Amino acid sequence: MKKIAAVLLLSVAAVASTASSSALAQAAVPAPAAQAAVDPAAAAAVRELLVAMDYRNVVSASFRQMTAAMPAMIKSGAEGAVRNDPKLSDAERTKKLAELEQGLPKVVDAIGRMYADPALVDEMLEAMVPIYARHYTVDEMRQLATFYKTPVGVKSLRLMPQLMGEGMQVGQQIITPRMNKLMQELNQKQK
Repeated sequence: MKKIAAVLLLSVAAVASTASSSALAQAAVPAPAAQAAVDPAAAAAVRELLVAMDYRNVVSASFRQMTAAMPAMIKSGAEGAVRNDPKLSDAERTKKLAELEQGLPKVVDAIGRMYADPALVDEMLEAMVPIYARHYTVDEMRQLATFYKTPVGVKSLRLMPQLMGEGMQVGQQIITPRMNKLMQELNQKQK
């Protein structure tokens, strides 16, 4: 069962990395402790922008989209890993697939609870302050806030979670065959 949990967690990690930006871009972001203090005017402009963007609701909707898409993505990745493991006999493969099926609801439920925690959105809002302040001037953030109050800006924000969800589904369809092929190659090398 520990191996099944590990496969499920690896699948979750693959899903999370698909849903987020590239690992290289993430590696370029300084750790929170390493970030310089944000100018109060910039911090205020970021918070104003995030309110104009309805960021709290956008992030919450994105989390709901990810939570809805995650069971299929996790299941697909985990099943692919089990099916492509040449070390497993047919009986072992069948047993592991059954264990995956049984364990999946617990993993999905735990992930859903994590994403539903309002403190997660609060933490993300605060984490965005230095990021936006680093990339935009106060004036640019005010211009963006003005845009997001226009009909096109409102529409963009309304569609963002849907577009992200659809993008995740397409990404999963593209990545899963490649991930399965990679797992086969790695399993072959381990022989």
